[in-house]
Amino acid sequence: MTPRFAQPNLHSHRTPLHLNRRHFLRIGGTGLMGISLPGLLAAADSPTALPARADSLIVLFLNGGPSHLDMWDMKPEGSADSRGQFQPIASTLPGVPVCEHLPQLARQMKHCTLIRSMHHSVNNAHALAVYTAMTGHDRGDANRIVGQADDDHPAPGAALAKLRPATSHIPPYVCLPYKTKEGAAGPPQPGFFGGWLGRDYDPLWVLKDPNAADFSVPELTLPGDVDGQRLTARGQLLVDLNARALDVQQRHSFATLHRFQEQAAEILTSPVTRRAFRIQDEDDATRDRYGRNIYGQSVLLARRLIEAGTRAVTLSWAPDANATWDTHSGNFTKLKETLLPQFDMAFGSLLDDLQQRGRLDRTLIAVLGDFGRTPKINNNNAGRDHWNYCYTVLLAGGGIRPGFVYGASDKSGAFPKENPTTPADVLATMYRLLGIDYRAALYDRVGRPHQLVKLGNAIDAVIS
Repeated sequence: MTPRFAQPNLHSHRTPLHLNRRHFLRIGGTGLMGISLPGLLAAADSPTALPARADSLIVLFLNGGPSHLDMWDMKPEGSADSRGQFQPIASTLPGVPVCEHLPQLARQMKHCTLIRSMHHSVNNAHALAVYTAMTGHDRGDANRIVGQADDDHPAPGAALAKLRPATSHIPPYVCLPYKTKEGAAGPPQPGFFGGWLGRDYDPLWVLKDPNAADFSVPELTLPGDVDGQRLTARGQLLVDLNARALDVQQRHSFATLHRFQEQAAEILTSPVTRRAFRIQDEDDATRDRYGRNIYGQSVLLARRLIEAGTRAVTLSWAPDANATWDTHSGNFTKLKETLLPQFDMAFGSLLDDLQQRGRLDRTLIAVLGDFGRTPKINNNNAGRDHWNYCYTVLLAGGGIRPGFVYGASDKSGAFPKENPTTPADVLATMYRLLGIDYRAALYDRVGRPHQLVKLGNAIDAVIS
């Protein structure tokens, strides 16, 4: 049987938190860990315009730029200075091999789509490449450090939090386990935030290691002397204080704000939320399958959050841009000994669990990266450098066509040969599956209209 490649598409382009009065007053203000829950709960008035194939989203972002040539677009017939040290193995998608160090992925390929013709304009700055990959907006390259800004385009998790808010008492958008920096001492990378939607749509950042024996989320822990009744009483005090300070014309607006403050307090004290974060409740065998490391346990936690009602979870696989998948040096050693085994265990277990629990069809999974790596192996301990001209991403679940390859690279994996595809196309596809009209007008806080994706087109061929 020959692999199902797409035909050319000319239209594709318990440290407890002491919740004293001051802390409670902050609920609805600057928020906790970068999130303002009241605003996050105030969803847009306009409904989503498309039927949703997926209800939730998990993004595994392989931060730093994973080597497509050593994972899922191998070129074993290439020259010695290009083909690499790994052997391809057969997968459950006939004719589509993957790296020998990805046996779980090989078993799961029948459920996945590979897009092998990705490209964009950013080759130097990780932050701008991450931003392009996570928002679909290509701002070009730069030779300077770039951090997040309030006028950035929003992450898909932020758009989901606004347009399809969570229905249960659970944070709608969560990022973990790192707020990845642009270099060890750099600012947080853009692409994970609410951007022009407002900081109310920033994620809840979970920045502790879920693999640690004492893992907890302090922001969701009440001190022993504060129970739900006392918290409610403090909320009423906030109402009384503000009502006295407001004139009649402002009271209606404040009443609406207080409704979201109440919901925020419910989330922070919700048994649903607390249970979702209790990864210790998983049996040892399950935790071992995902991998006893910060990334494997973060993927397991993502599954628990989605099951509890969180709309979107994004995992950024690096504390800083140069720490993991940015394999300028020792590419093959790092991939073989650490990166590929950790990813393979976590991803394979995630797909297994979602299938067994009947959730894969309604959960969209996107494995993304900044860019790929150079076809030519460098002399820096057999490393590969940045390569934005052609790379691969993987999609699964949530309406994605199973067992499919879209696009193709040339014989060296250097440039797209069929169906060149941009991050904007991938984001447009993700939004369509999530029931969001990516071209509809959304407005920022000063009333300016924006589109979530302006230049990309949803890829019909990868939708089942």
